[in-house]
Amino acid sequence: MSKLFVDEIVHQSSQGSGTITIGASGETINVVGTLQNNGAALISGITMAQQWRLTANLVGDANPISSNLEIVDTGGYGGIGSSMTESSGTFTFPSTGIYLINFNAIQQRLGTEDYVQTYILTTTDNSSYYDSASGYFGASSASALQSGITDFMFDVTNTSTHKVRFRVRQATTSNQILGSSNFNYTTMTFIRLGDT
Repeated sequence: MSKLFVDEIVHQSSQGSGTITIGASGETINVVGTLQNNGAALISGITMAQQWRLTANLVGDANPISSNLEIVDTGGYGGIGSSMTESSGTFTFPSTGIYLINFNAIQQRLGTEDYVQTYILTTTDNSSYYDSASGYFGASSASALQSGITDFMFDVTNTSTHKVRFRVRQATTSNQILGSSNFNYTTMTFIRLGDT
């Protein structure tokens, strides 16, 4: 095996603006160390994934869900990367990027009527929130449980202005969204898919 010791490789004809090919089709290129793009490390794959949950039952409506929230911490939970932060129901992202946001709610019908609407609300100015995604589901019998999933892909270009909240609206104030601190009932999941 031979080694090539150089400080810089540039294209022979254009001094930095041409295409340089390393290796050939079918070959494996092994990079030992950090591969960079203009000084910044190249990172492949998902770099952030985290799941939150409702820790107690929520009776009636909430806009936004602003209490009894925690990062999942049981059953061998595993997150990736930096954490979301939450204050009074407003979630702040740890870095810019394209995020997949998933809101999974489980409801129990205790009233005479039943439906639940779930919402993912986003803002791009840290002020005006929009119903960016909504789900609707219900049950036909008393005490029945039902679940619904709502999701949204959010382009977070600024962590100070781009934030998210979660909302529920129920048919009667006696119906409840289920929560627990021991296992997952109602959850909010955040996955950073890539750069903005």
